[in-house]
Amino acid sequence: MPTSPRLIVAGIDVGGSRKGFHGVALCNGRYLERYRTTDPEAVACWCREIGARVIGIDAPCCWSDDGRARPAERQLMAQGMQCFASPTRERALAHPRNYYGWMLNGMAVYRALEPSHPLCATAPLTAATRCCFETFPQAIACVLAGRIVSAKDKRHHRPDLLAQAGIILPRPAGIDTVDAGLCALAAHHVASGQPCSVHGEPATGLIILPAADQVAEQLKAERCMQSRCCARKR
Repeated sequence: MPTSPRLIVAGIDVGGSRKGFHGVALCNGRYLERYRTTDPEAVACWCREIGARVIGIDAPCCWSDDGRARPAERQLMAQGMQCFASPTRERALAHPRNYYGWMLNGMAVYRALEPSHPLCATAPLTAATRCCFETFPQAIACVLAGRIVSAKDKRHHRPDLLAQAGIILPRPAGIDTVDAGLCALAAHHVASGQPCSVHGEPATGLIILPAADQVAEQLKAERCMQSRCCARKR
């Protein structure tokens, strides 16, 4: 009996120099493994070693070119989603307390991945495309919930939303690992050719999310399957 091909993707949550990077890999939409490091080259190497085809990253892929929020960020804000506005590179480097250190770390990951996974400039992808892209866990959570959810309560609702989408992380799983899982979920949608919503434009960076209608249909199907399984057990 033929086996289905393995579609491996990864999600990376980016932090500052102390927190570093948290990674989660999925195989065919289900949890595969996780990874943690403070080295951007190491997390890029991990993505290549596990055979990730598409990688979702929670960090800006481009700097602001005019000091204002990038178009992708403004579009998310217009939809009611709390979104951090990226600064210019000069402002990030000049900040006295390294406030934007996590963004600089994110840029380092994009550079480390560039030889094998160049930054995505369009969606949907062709079947053989290997790439990375910027995504945003808060927006993914809103898509999964079907409404605007509070970022202040992320430690409570994001793990549940991820589990409802069929991704069960091993415990303990902190919020950084959960956010990496949400990024990996977005990567699975991109890699498998499912409908996605694309915000922004290539010059200042795209933010790619699962499409809301598609996610709603998938969650409905998952719940129906779970109900049938429970009914059989009874």
